[in-house]
Amino acid sequence: MNNKKFISTAKDVINLEIKALQKLKKNINKPFCDAVKKIVKCQSKIILCGVGKSGLIASKISATLASVGTPSFSLAASEASHGDLGMISKKDILILISYSGKTNELKNIIQYANRNRIFLIGIVSKKDSLLYKASDIKLLIPQVDEAGGIVPTASTTSQLALGDALAISSMKFRKFGKLDFKKLHPAGSLGAQLKTVEDIMLTGRKIPFVSENLKMKKALQILSNKKLGVLIVRSKKQKTLGIITDGQIRRYNEKNSDLHVKKVGEIMTKNPICVDKNILAAKALSIMNNNKITSVCVYDNKKKFRTIGILHMHNILQSDIS
Repeated sequence: MNNKKFISTAKDVINLEIKALQKLKKNINKPFCDAVKKIVKCQSKIILCGVGKSGLIASKISATLASVGTPSFSLAASEASHGDLGMISKKDILILISYSGKTNELKNIIQYANRNRIFLIGIVSKKDSLLYKASDIKLLIPQVDEAGGIVPTASTTSQLALGDALAISSMKFRKFGKLDFKKLHPAGSLGAQLKTVEDIMLTGRKIPFVSENLKMKKALQILSNKKLGVLIVRSKKQKTLGIITDGQIRRYNEKNSDLHVKKVGEIMTKNPICVDKNILAAKALSIMNNNKITSVCVYDNKKKFRTIGILHMHNILQSDIS
């Protein structure tokens, strides 16, 4: 078998799956909407289960639901009849996935759900199956041609896509945003990119605050002690008035010899760039790069003139944010 045949086979598989997804897209209707509403309103857990390849798909859909704020886990069909049915409570929603809907391992689970009035959503392709008939909401996947004629490929692609659609639709329905997503993904590169300014900013005594009337001689001592290369100038009423950077001080010294006797208010740059504590740190980095600065003042909500934190380029670099 040469390379051309490998490529031809690959394209045939992909085309089969594209056709399956196109058929699925046309089949999204009211039962899908009903399923999303039911998932969102669930006061307990969403439990998914399937057999074989469908079981793997069930695990993936469950993980996706959990990652967007819907408590969920997958149940091994082979273990369900040996005690694991006890994991399902009456407030749960059970989603069973089976292309044929006639898989023997699912029969006991279906009967248990119906007997205990556990809400059942079936993802199935055969209308004459036990799963289709027993389900409270029937999500019908169109029958498809499998790659190689027998291997579950196009059908599992359809199951996976339908699960993703359920997860994202429920996420948007409950307005689950980036900040919510970040709470569930604190680790790794994704967690880093979802960190907000508040997560990494310096606060309290670490902020190098100085008065506008303070002499620069004293201000320089504070600048040296804080080791941030920046001073935040504020009024007696704690209003942020300006900022002084070590680069700014060097440039002043190159042209003048009276720095030590000057007041902070005479040297500072007025109206410093400020960011809201809730914006992504990556966005703050972009603002800093665009303005060619290494620090920004941080405010809370609409109180732009009251600095509650300071974000330095070092904080961003240490958090692996890019």
